[in-house]
Amino acid sequence: MSTLDAVRSWLDERVPRLLREYDVPGAAWAVLSGGEVVDGAAGVLSRATGVEATADSVFQIGSVTKLWTASLVMQLVDEGVIALDDPVRVHLPEFRIADADAAARITVRHLLSHTAGFEGDIFTDTGTGDDCVEKLVAALREVPQLFAPGAQFSYNNAGYCVLGRLVEVLRGKPFDTCLRERLIAPLGLTHAATGAIEAIMFRAAVGHVEPEPGAAVVPAPVWAMARSNAPAGSMLAMRPRDLVGFARMHLDDGRAPDGGQVLAPGTAARMRAREVDLPDLGLMGSSWGLGFERFDNPGGVVVGHDGNTIGQAAFLRMVPEAGLAVALLTNGGDAISLYRDVVGHALAALGGIALPALPAPPAQPPRIDAERFTGTYSAEVFDLTVSQDADGRIWIDQVPKGALVEMGGRVERTELVAHRDDALIPLRADRGMHMPHVFLGDDGTGHALYLHLGRAIRRAGA
Repeated sequence: MSTLDAVRSWLDERVPRLLREYDVPGAAWAVLSGGEVVDGAAGVLSRATGVEATADSVFQIGSVTKLWTASLVMQLVDEGVIALDDPVRVHLPEFRIADADAAARITVRHLLSHTAGFEGDIFTDTGTGDDCVEKLVAALREVPQLFAPGAQFSYNNAGYCVLGRLVEVLRGKPFDTCLRERLIAPLGLTHAATGAIEAIMFRAAVGHVEPEPGAAVVPAPVWAMARSNAPAGSMLAMRPRDLVGFARMHLDDGRAPDGGQVLAPGTAARMRAREVDLPDLGLMGSSWGLGFERFDNPGGVVVGHDGNTIGQAAFLRMVPEAGLAVALLTNGGDAISLYRDVVGHALAALGGIALPALPAPPAQPPRIDAERFTGTYSAEVFDLTVSQDADGRIWIDQVPKGALVEMGGRVERTELVAHRDDALIPLRADRGMHMPHVFLGDDGTGHALYLHLGRAIRRAGA
């Protein structure tokens, strides 16, 4: 039995039990190694219908879509239509945000590497027409600038919507059409859907959410987020075999199965190369490329992306040196723990890569003076208020706003404890995760200017 066959047997045997352990309704996976692909599935697509998941079922890939958007942009770079360091407004003169100077300086590279610096979680629903991305970009006019372009990393969904609009303008076609003509068709992908109307032609997964903390997950009230965020990851769905088909193109230096070049030679490696370092969050990559999340592990560099929509979570990991790609698509529950078991096993068995330990609170957290951290940090979709009570315990209160309320967000209170000099960490895990809360900068009064959770959230009023 080959190593890949052994991994397939392990997955077929273990995943059904892991789904029950982690309250994940259904999952599908695919592994590419040595030019061969194995795939499988377990569980159900919806607890309301009981329809079984199969290897050909389509799940939303969420923000893994950003790799597809980045690839469409890099095709334009390959053709000489744009350059990475072109200001976006050279090609998209209508691009506006609240800071006019920043809008004029933001480049294509800034958007691809999440260093543009403006507020990024803008989920305005601008309808379902082919002009929805155009309308979303127009709605960014009042979005604030958090830091100077290029100064640091802050994950930016809206930035990828701007990139999607750039593709639309320069190709003269809607974003979904560009996806189909420039990537899905050339790669020979047969089970990929750019929206719900296409997804229902397949066995399509439904997301599942907790009706209240700690309760078993139930089907989500809606299938997808707003189409206006399609370039950032609100709509694209596919089976895992098609997702690793996309990954194979990147591992094969941009070549399609028929030998044609989807990306110019060298472009795929350029996209994976380090562009910016991240704060030490422990749950995201250590650096970022032109679209790709990078995990700089002792055993070698792993690249990929994660995706989260309403009750669905997706994971893509690639080990370029080993020609290895692993895709895991899920529809609810503790997807992080499932990812660590499933993807972790495949990476170790086929690539010799061990996933790093997850960050966790100390067994005996010390009491600290949290004055530097306290205060309210405000974003488009929530306010986060850090406080310290008379007993020295530290709390963070999340109050959802705008689109997050519409998506079912609720007020949450979480206890934080000391983690590092610049970070606090939740005392209790959320779906298997303790996300470090990193505090950066100074507002001029000795308080942190940013709370960083993958996004840089600026102190209110600073």
